[in-house]
Amino acid sequence: MRNWVDKRYWIVGASEGLGRELAIAMSKAGAEVIVSARSEDRLKSLIAELPNPASYVTVDVADRDSVLAAAEEIGDLDGVVYLAGVYWPMRASEWDVEKADLMGEINFLGAGRVAGAVMPQFVAKNAGHIVLTGSLSGFRGLPGAIGYASSKAGIMALAESMQADLRASPTEVQLVNPGFIKTRLTDKNDFNMPFIMSAEDAAKEMMDHMNTTKFKKSFPMLFSWVFRLSQFMPDWIYYRLFGAK
Repeated sequence: MRNWVDKRYWIVGASEGLGRELAIAMSKAGAEVIVSARSEDRLKSLIAELPNPASYVTVDVADRDSVLAAAEEIGDLDGVVYLAGVYWPMRASEWDVEKADLMGEINFLGAGRVAGAVMPQFVAKNAGHIVLTGSLSGFRGLPGAIGYASSKAGIMALAESMQADLRASPTEVQLVNPGFIKTRLTDKNDFNMPFIMSAEDAAKEMMDHMNTTKFKKSFPMLFSWVFRLSQFMPDWIYYRLFGAK
């Protein structure tokens, strides 16, 4: 079990959904959380509900200067959790360049900007904790997931590369890969979403993982095996099962 008391954590993407519920859970555990997103009103509302000392800093993760300025303003940290993300269901035949670019910009490149902004201080003080949020959709390409699945696959590869570099160092890296979570983003889907979870339940899964020293957690467990096993399927079987009909 990790000791959260008086630890300072920066939670990026905390204005709603999973990020908001995780901020509440971490604050209840004793951490001082600094929450970030673009919406100042939502951040103010959130910190008013938190039981332990908390503050907010607005940030636009699509803007490198905004991320660097936020990291400088926040100062010394024990850890950072990246949950910022956008999503639009999109098929290749209905490609929306602007929205596809935004999914890559915020979901993947934003994570790299935040990790890169805090890494120098973690290296300098020989301590740190970085948690990145992938997705079950990142294990293998899916129909209607142009932009989103690839951005989450990028996050997963980023975390794996960081783990390969840092596994013997005092800077700890963790990756969580959730399935469907009931949020404003998944409300856009018009298909059945198996094993869909509430944001509160997903935050509990995430906290359970963050309380361990293990690198990766994919959940819900049973649903995650579908995606993990799909990586071993020959292409002709995989696309017959999961490709467009």
